Amino acid sequence: QVQPVESGGGLVQPGGSLRLSCAASGSDFSRLVMGWYRQAPGKQREFIARITSGASTNYADSVKGRFTVSRDNSKNTMYLQMNSLKPEDTAVYYCNTFPRSPHWGPGTQVTVSS
Repeated sequence: QVQPVESGGGLVQPGGSLRLSCAASGSDFSRLVMGWYRQAPGKQREFIARITSGASTNYADSVKGRFTVSRDNSKNTMYLQMNSLKPEDTAVYYCNTFPRSPHWGPGTQVTVSS
């Protein structure tokens, strides 16, 4: 099991960039498939990206080509580089295992607005 804590969110203008971090406690991190998820106001939480222990990645169509997921197993940390941000990317961003477990972190708010 891992307990994640997300950071790096903030307010950014359309077209801007942010880098999110996910620090995960637990000794199993390096072996786990990890994922990024987000929840916009009034919507369900959705999957956006995942990365395997071997660094293979998959993305939701809505972020493909704009977001990049990576990990540093030596630091038990996963990252999400977000470029070309759009207002519709506004959401609380979470990390978790993939498939998701019950152990959610507090999330980090990303707001894309001019």
